[in-house]
Amino acid sequence: MKRRPKAWTIALLLAAAGAAAGPPPPVVPGYVLAFPRDRGSHPAFLTEWWYATGWLRTPAGEDLGFQITFFRSRQPEADANPSAFAPRQIVIAHAALADPAFGRLRHDQRIAREGFGLAGAQTDDTRVWIDDWRLERDAAGYALQASSESFSLRLALVPTQAPMLNGEAGYSRKGAAPLAASYYYSEPQLRVRGEIGRDGRRDAVTGEAWLDHEWSSEPLEPGAVGWDWVGLNIAGGGALMAFRIRDGRGGVRHAGGTLRTPAGTTRALAPTEIVFTPLRHWRSPRTGIDYPVEWRLQAGTFDARLEPLMDDQESDSRATTGAIYWEGAVRARAAGRVIARGYLELTGYGEPLSLR
Repeated sequence: MKRRPKAWTIALLLAAAGAAAGPPPPVVPGYVLAFPRDRGSHPAFLTEWWYATGWLRTPAGEDLGFQITFFRSRQPEADANPSAFAPRQIVIAHAALADPAFGRLRHDQRIAREGFGLAGAQTDDTRVWIDDWRLERDAAGYALQASSESFSLRLALVPTQAPMLNGEAGYSRKGAAPLAASYYYSEPQLRVRGEIGRDGRRDAVTGEAWLDHEWSSEPLEPGAVGWDWVGLNIAGGGALMAFRIRDGRGGVRHAGGTLRTPAGTTRALAPTEIVFTPLRHWRSPRTGIDYPVEWRLQAGTFDARLEPLMDDQESDSRATTGAIYWEGAVRARAAGRVIARGYLELTGYGEPLSLR
């Protein structure tokens, strides 16, 4: 009878410790991403996220946007603590529904330490969760769900293309220093089917989505305050990811992107090929933060105007990540027609963003 409590204690310690002992590894060029291994968690690295966004349509013809993000954050200072309850890994989740009829985001968030079956991120494939919020993959694709007092999401995301490796075969520079980088791939042109809930009713939805998976051990470089990022599903099967990292004066410290043609040809874009030009601003009535919500985006051969599904797509995540940012559904318009749809993220406009 004495063995069982001892074995149970050891099991708890192992579950809490995971595989992340020792110093965090750097992101270096030359690493070969492999699937499904790299769809899973990389617990030795400090920061990681799985980020699904997309456009939905109801049978009544309503256009909606959705977003769900799971973050994993390693806490190295807890490594020396022998307690099974030491927060070695923290899991955070954000979910939102952009509903023009509601007028602003329906948004919720979760945070928990990894372990005991309540929250975690598997290493062999995509399966990350907090309580009943989850994102997981099987042979058919991804399944996600989240629920709050004002909305719920239950969606299936089916891949139609191979993963798109960003940067140099998945090594994505974020600054001048070689170690200022992440491992990063995207899955554009995901087909979506499922159900949303809001205001006591449920609606079947269809649409298209985008999934990002990124991990790193580096914070933003000194002087960087935030970024502008966009992921667009281009009509006909193409895709574009583009970002720029800003300094405190609004200048560009670094930029990059990936452009995929409908035929599947992928090209990494140089920093000089990415130009974000703000065209219109919106001021949040809650925080007073001024966001540029319409843009001209030039990225290689792509040149279009980004227009939001609605202006008020501000997310307040101070209860979990400490940040306030704008993250919303956008259309890309050129020559008077919509040529792409996706999501735009604007961080660091209220105060500098910190990744640690």
